[in-house]
Amino acid sequence: MPKITKCRKIAGLPGQFGFCPSERIEEDAIKLTFDEFETIRLLDREGMTQEQCAGEMGVARTTVTAMYESARKKIAEMLVEGRSLSISGGNVRFNITQSDSFKRIRVKGEDDMRIAVTYDNGGIFQHFGHTEKFKVYDVEDGKIINEEIVDTNGQGHGALAGFLMGGKVDTLICGGIGGGAQAALSEAGITLYGGVSGNADDAVKALIAGELDYNPDVKCNHHGEGHKCGDHHEEEHHCGGHCGH
Repeated sequence: MPKITKCRKIAGLPGQFGFCPSERIEEDAIKLTFDEFETIRLLDREGMTQEQCAGEMGVARTTVTAMYESARKKIAEMLVEGRSLSISGGNVRFNITQSDSFKRIRVKGEDDMRIAVTYDNGGIFQHFGHTEKFKVYDVEDGKIINEEIVDTNGQGHGALAGFLMGGKVDTLICGGIGGGAQAALSEAGITLYGGVSGNADDAVKALIAGELDYNPDVKCNHHGEGHKCGDHHEEEHHCGGHCGH
């Protein structure tokens, strides 16, 4: 005779019946830091012990315990209150190895500027998170000295920021891009020029000349009016000092 499953008592139904990853982060979103996220990934997803997690992250086990408890509390608040969750910030350093795609291109010079463009058949692909290729340009003394096309190997959104960081990319030109990916790029120290369309080569040449039209307030699938790189001071649009490099 099969065992009868005892009915479980619960206090009530949840306020929300599903959660979907979103590029639109609400202003009152609960903030989970990158290091808190990593403890959740290593402990709950990978099944590590706290000792193993501490060794992987290079911190004390007590630090892991504190981060894990904080992360679990934030996730519980998100679920119970039906709020958004953003993942950014924290006292972290990135342990990113160079991908095979970037190992095949030239070694970046110390003073080179490396620009990546979301790429599709000569043009700028319009959805960062779904791009399958980047065209990568190395610039020295205001001149393009090398061009390569690299495959993203199916990575998307936040993972692409790490992919670009591993390839020592410091500047990205793209079309539409969501808020989460923008935050990841910012954390990785990559300067963004979004809302750009047209030919990839022409866009890079325009950036070098300080004449690139882009949208500093770009949103995914929503492109505003173009913004000329030379129109404002760099502190206003976060040019990163590369205009007319």
